[in-house]
Amino acid sequence: MTSTSETPPPLFAAREPIFPRRVSGKFRTLKWWILGVTLAIYYITPWIRWDRGPSLPDQAVLVDLANRRFYFFFIEIWPQEFYFVAGLLIMAGLGLFLFTSALGRVWCGYTCPQTVWTDLFILVERWIEGDRNARVRLWNAPWDTKKIRLRATKWGVWLLIAVATGGAWVFYFADAPTLLGEILTGRAPAVAYLSVATLTATTFTFGGFMREQVCIYMCPWPRIQGAMMDEQTLTVAYRDWRGEPRGKHRKAAGAEQLGDCIDCNACVNVCPMGIDIRDGQQLACITCALCIDACDDVMEKVNKPRGLIDYITLADGERERAGGQDAPVWKQILRPRVILYFVLWSAIGLGLLAALFLRTDVAFSIEPVRNPVNVVLSDGSVRNAYELRLRNMTGFDRAFRLSVESPDPVALTLEGVEGLDVSVPADATYRQRVYLTAPPGSAAGAGALTDLDLVLEDTNTGQVVREGTVFHGTGE
Repeated sequence: MTSTSETPPPLFAAREPIFPRRVSGKFRTLKWWILGVTLAIYYITPWIRWDRGPSLPDQAVLVDLANRRFYFFFIEIWPQEFYFVAGLLIMAGLGLFLFTSALGRVWCGYTCPQTVWTDLFILVERWIEGDRNARVRLWNAPWDTKKIRLRATKWGVWLLIAVATGGAWVFYFADAPTLLGEILTGRAPAVAYLSVATLTATTFTFGGFMREQVCIYMCPWPRIQGAMMDEQTLTVAYRDWRGEPRGKHRKAAGAEQLGDCIDCNACVNVCPMGIDIRDGQQLACITCALCIDACDDVMEKVNKPRGLIDYITLADGERERAGGQDAPVWKQILRPRVILYFVLWSAIGLGLLAALFLRTDVAFSIEPVRNPVNVVLSDGSVRNAYELRLRNMTGFDRAFRLSVESPDPVALTLEGVEGLDVSVPADATYRQRVYLTAPPGSAAGAGALTDLDLVLEDTNTGQVVREGTVFHGTGE
C-alpha cells in the first residue's frame, strides 16, 4: 500500500522586485492630487497656530498627553469626553465599510498611508534611477560606481523623507517649534528621539523595501473587504469577453478572431502590486486604477474603444457578457447596504456634533465620601462629606458661588475656605472637600436618604449648573 502526500503551499512568498512603469491619465492625476494634499496636511498641520488665550497652547492640532487634552482648532477635548474620540473611531470604521461597499478598495488605492508614501518613494526612485526599463537594467547590473552612486542617492532621499515623517508625527504631541529646537540641540526627551527613530525605520522599510508585502501580509483589510463587497460593488476589472482571445499580430491570418487585448502587458507593468488584472479579482489588487490609465492609452493607439479595463460591478459584467447594458451609476451606489452604512455614519456624526455644541464650558461632579457616610456631631446635627470636582473648560479664570437646594434645611460649608465662593483657574480642574450639615432633629438628619441639588453659579455671567446627590441621615 502506497500513500501520497502533497506539500502544502507556502504561507509566505519571497519578494520579487517590482518596477512600476510611469503612466499618465485621469486616475494617475487624481492620485497625484491626493498624494500632494494628504502629505501637505500631515507635514504642515503641526505648524498651524491657533490663539486660545495666554494660558493655553497656541498649536491648532495638539495631543497634549501631559495635561490630558486634545486640541483641534476651536475644539478642546477633555479626558472625560473620550466618547468624542471613540465616536470618531467608529465613524472611521463605518466610513471604510461605506466606501468599500460602494467603490471597493478606494481607501487602499488612493488614501492609505502605505499607498501614499509608497507612491512618493517610487516617484523618488524614478527621478533618480529612471523609468521601469532603466531600473530593471540597474537591478540586474553588477555593483559598480554608478550603481552605488544611484542607490546611495535614492536611499539618502528616502531616509530624509522617513526622518521628516517621524519628526512630523512627534510634533502633534508637543509644541512643534519648541520640540524641533530641543531635538536639534539634544535637549528633547528620550521618548521623542525613540519615536522619531521608530517611525523613520518603519517608513524607510515599508515604503522602500516592503511595499506590496505590507498590503498582502501585514494589513488585515484585504481579508475583511470580502464581507463588505458584493456583486454590485464597483471595482477595477478586465472585460475578458471583449479582450479574449489575446493576440499581438493583428495583420496575421485569423486576426479577426482576436479580442481587443493585444497582450502588451502595459497593465501589468504599471501595477505597483505586480499583478495581472486580467487574471480576475485578487487579494493583492488595491484598485488604484493605474491599469485603467495604461490600458486606455493603448486602446487609443490601436483605435479600439476605451474601457477594456474599467471600474465595473460583477453584476454589470454578467449583463454585458450576455449583451445587456450596465445599470446606472446611482443604482450601483444607492443600494440598501450602502444606504444603511451612510445612515449609521451620519447619525453618529450628527450625534457628536450635537454633543459638541450643546456641552457646557463648565462641569462639576459631587461624590459622597462613603467611609463613614455620615457623622453625628456633639450638638446632634448630622454631617455628610463630599468630594467636589469643578472643571473650568475656558481659557480664562472664573469665579463661582456654591449653594444647596434641598427640601429640608441643610447647611453647606467648604473645607478650609471662608464663605462659598471659589475661583477656578483657566482650563483647570478644582478639587474641594465640602460638607452638608442637617440641624438636630431635622427630617434630613433623621431620615434615610434625602435628594438634593448642589448649585454652581458663575458670579460674572450668572450661568447656573446643577448636580444632584443625596444626603445620608441616621435613618432613625
